[in-house]
Amino acid sequence: MNKYRFLIARRFTQILLLVLYFGANAYGWSVLTGTLSSSTLLGVVPLADPFAVVQMFAAGAILGVDVLIGALLIVLFYGIIGGRAFCSWVCPINMVTDLANWLRRKLYLDKVERKIWVSRNVRYWVLGLTLVVSFITGVAAFEFVSPISILNRGIVFGMGMSMAIVLAIFFFDLFVLKNGWCGHICPLGGFYGLVGKYAPLSVLHNQPNCTLCMKCKEVCPESQVLHMIGKKSIKVMDAECTSCGRCIEVCDDDALGFSITNITNKGE
Repeated sequence: MNKYRFLIARRFTQILLLVLYFGANAYGWSVLTGTLSSSTLLGVVPLADPFAVVQMFAAGAILGVDVLIGALLIVLFYGIIGGRAFCSWVCPINMVTDLANWLRRKLYLDKVERKIWVSRNVRYWVLGLTLVVSFITGVAAFEFVSPISILNRGIVFGMGMSMAIVLAIFFFDLFVLKNGWCGHICPLGGFYGLVGKYAPLSVLHNQPNCTLCMKCKEVCPESQVLHMIGKKSIKVMDAECTSCGRCIEVCDDDALGFSITNITNKGE
């Protein structure tokens, strides 16, 4: 069970949020109302997707104070714990892409030679393009096509065509490109990566404990962030880290752990 403690906690969090959103719509619960784009916590605290707010700004919309406060609260939260924690702990699409990547490993699809290569910087180009399109069209461009919002709304209000989008991403990650959507294309992940780039809470590598088994890199959805493995004791400072904790769970040598400092247990 210890090997899956963060994974279980992540799935619990993701499913709980969806249940609360669904319950608010179906049964009138007031714990968390709305969607991931715009919510109200306990009927009092406003929460808003900061990327959606930036798009609306680019589109020329006039926003209410509650929306701005909600976006600021989210930015402060992820600025502390790591922006892409949203991707692994909140985003419902993460459950879909994690399943696809798990199947890739089980079916040894990673061993098959691929001709497709996509830079992980593509998501930042998509992010910039989203803002340009929002400015030109006067609407929040990504919100209309976002699989995250579509799946979230589909579960809360009824699936409809959202399942087709979910299946497309699943098969894309399974057969075309490993971690394709989350790791290469999704502009929301890129945005949150920028938000949490200097977050005090992150993964810390304790080099003296490392035996170079590389189990951490096998399960990490952004394995390039673990470039320090076996080399030196240092925190993962790469904005692409999703803070999922899988590398910590699979490490049998206690060489990885969450920390707010840059000091290992042995003072390295």
